Amino acid sequence: MIEEPAQETHSTAVEVLRLVALGLTDAQAADKLVISPRTVQGRHLRSIYNKIQMNSRSAATRYAVERKLV
Repeated sequence: MIEEPAQETHSTAVEVLRLVALGLTDAQAADKLVISPRTVQGRHLRSIYNKIQMNSRSAATRYAVERKLV
């Protein structure tokens, strides 16, 4: 399996966080990013939650709003 470069992965994770904060579902975010909903949930959201030390969509949304990502 080919790994994505770190910067591209980071950019995708930030974009997933932004889309989630805007209220999109995993499936809607996946459609916008042309990735699978499982990748949104299993890879990017889990990584985001770990990095920001939060474990819910609403907490991640608050984090994104406070940092003006949306």
